[in-house]
Amino acid sequence: MSTVYKIKKGLDIKLIGEAEKIIVDLKAKRFAVKPPDFIGCFPKLLVQEGDAVKAGTPLFFDKYRDNIRFTSPVSGIVTGIERGAKRKLLRVVIESDGKEEAIDFGAADVDKTDRDAIVDKLLKSGVWPVLRQRPYAVVADPKDDPKAIFVSAFDTAPLAPDFNLIAHGNGEVFQAGLNILSKLTSGKVHLNIDEKNTTSKVFLNSKNVQINRFTGPHPAGNVSVHASRIDPMNKGDVIWYLGPQEVMTIGRLFLEGRYDAERIIAATGSEILHPRYYKTFLGARITNMISDNVTEGNNRFISGNVLTGAKIEKDGFVGFYDSMITVIPEGDYYEFFGWLKPGFNKFSFSGTFPSKLFRNKKYRLDTNLHGGVRAYVMTGKMERVFPFDIFPLQLIKAIMIEDIDLMEHLGIYEIDAEDFALCEVIDTSKTNIQDLIRNGLELIRKEMS
Repeated sequence: MSTVYKIKKGLDIKLIGEAEKIIVDLKAKRFAVKPPDFIGCFPKLLVQEGDAVKAGTPLFFDKYRDNIRFTSPVSGIVTGIERGAKRKLLRVVIESDGKEEAIDFGAADVDKTDRDAIVDKLLKSGVWPVLRQRPYAVVADPKDDPKAIFVSAFDTAPLAPDFNLIAHGNGEVFQAGLNILSKLTSGKVHLNIDEKNTTSKVFLNSKNVQINRFTGPHPAGNVSVHASRIDPMNKGDVIWYLGPQEVMTIGRLFLEGRYDAERIIAATGSEILHPRYYKTFLGARITNMISDNVTEGNNRFISGNVLTGAKIEKDGFVGFYDSMITVIPEGDYYEFFGWLKPGFNKFSFSGTFPSKLFRNKKYRLDTNLHGGVRAYVMTGKMERVFPFDIFPLQLIKAIMIEDIDLMEHLGIYEIDAEDFALCEVIDTSKTNIQDLIRNGLELIRKEMS
């Protein structure tokens, strides 16, 4: 019987706009691979505009780890190489020809393939970047032997996609992916599921893994929470992690010998008229998801969830590691004497508004901060939504003063920026806490490299 881990600290933010259990084909024509999605990557281009590519054709590689390639998710023509300030490479855009042609990397018998051959195939095909590591949340280093690999088969973020639906009918490829992962570590592969809501036989009948059950509010679905309960990290430890769709990509590579970047993306949010799931490929343009499917007005388009996702344009592309987009109203307004209003439709953690009494109420929230940046206030509330044996406020202050020894002592190796998203939401000082945490992790990563 698998262990059940009960997470008591946290907060579920219930929003309007959950995706219906309907999957439709997204007829996207353009796809993009975006180097900024890969923390610490210094891309070197391998293609030019006008080049013909297939799924699996290398687009760029990491300057400092030249064996890590990033490849095209579809076949077609490179139509855009977009750069930003100081010629920073922002994205490589491919227009699909609809043929779904792919480079043949050769199918392989998982049971007869050793670790070196597995790593080599993952690197050459461009599938390797689906594996990320902690600490630092960067693309995993092929030379490492992680002490464990974590597969999170559920997400507790607001409006998160249902992986039971996404994994349905993919038992063979999912199991093949798990078998491959088991050969990449001398430790265990942990498949973490939701104790109350996991119904998929794909997950429940998985073999060659340790199944762990979690229950509790967000961030119960975060990999840092799972690691903290199952196999806590210390300085020098490395774990790898990925999601169910990435596991299936690995499985298809070895069963079929090709890079199949198929993804199911949930289009969610209060401003989506018909929230649903779309079958497409990695890095799809969202235009067809939102065409005639969003409310009028000024909206915020997010690749990912409202807590940790990245802002994109209405003709932008889904991030490499994202399984959802969210559309909510922009908060570009001022509220005269807003603090005097009863606030029945305002979300409240502290009980400032009577809406706190309605525990199951779903909200139409926007991006308004409802106040400006102010002096850092110690309220003691962060600890109520932060389920780690870490002092969050003290760690934030250690990062602010760039005290590396203190950051290590306070447990920075155990967490990532996403774990502080709820702290950021309830922070009365309106501090960009996730940016601070990311800066602290980057400081340590550079010092240690």
